[in-house]
Amino acid sequence: MEQPIPVWPGRMAGPVHVRETPSGPPEQAVFVHGLAGSATNWTDLMGELRDVVTGHAVDLPGNGHSPAPSGGDYTITGHAGAVIGLLEETGPAHLFGNSLGGAVAVRTAALRPDLVRSLTLISPALPDLMPRYGPARVFLATTPRLGELAATVLGRLPAEQRVAATMAMIYADPGLVHPERLQEAVAELRRRDGLPYSGQAMIGSARGIVAEYFRGSLWSDAAAITAPTLLIYGRRDRLVRPIMARKAGRTFPNGRLVLLPNCGHCAQMELPQVVAAEARRLILETRLGNAPLAS
Repeated sequence: MEQPIPVWPGRMAGPVHVRETPSGPPEQAVFVHGLAGSATNWTDLMGELRDVVTGHAVDLPGNGHSPAPSGGDYTITGHAGAVIGLLEETGPAHLFGNSLGGAVAVRTAALRPDLVRSLTLISPALPDLMPRYGPARVFLATTPRLGELAATVLGRLPAEQRVAATMAMIYADPGLVHPERLQEAVAELRRRDGLPYSGQAMIGSARGIVAEYFRGSLWSDAAAITAPTLLIYGRRDRLVRPIMARKAGRTFPNGRLVLLPNCGHCAQMELPQVVAAEARRLILETRLGNAPLAS
């Protein structure tokens, strides 16, 4: 395997931690990770796109190197508020989101369309009341007391075992994971284990997703988004049902759908070059698009 792109250093942007590509093109891009993920989930895709955008990958509140949010707000709207704060700093940007981050990106684009030049959603966690096995476990984790108990029990397992289980769930072919990325993930999980709020961040964010699933308002948000939207789904996704791609394609007014046949839940990690090619096309098409460049 080739050497992976190095993880860029981060900085604090208000209440959240952000990893950024070196300053380059004037166009900006903001990347939002999924449940229990971090900014490093975007490293390879950001590297592929650094000739067309300057990238900013956020650690959502309570995740990665970001501290827990004041008041313990882990709702989709709460996370969107953190992303909006970053966008207000970067100026209008191309917004990317995966899984939970996809839901956050949708809410962000609905609340502040003036800050979103385009939207790229990779297996977004949009409401589906017939979830697969993985989301069913998320539902269980939101149960009072049971969720906290499950987090405690899982936390006793070796970090290597938990990372391997996660990769088996999100990748169509876990053998594609670069050994250095595995080492980075294990080190990050061990660091998180030492944080007093890490379990609550996961449980709180999971409860935020479940609340939106029953509320259903994210689909209303999606129908109101006018920004050019790229929808990427994996046919071998074990978490988001690929059939949801059809509903997404019908709902977003200005959407283009890409269904990857040999991909799982995190296409930006599994197939960064493929996702970069699709995102590059969208970015180039919106150069004269819906929002002005940041000054």
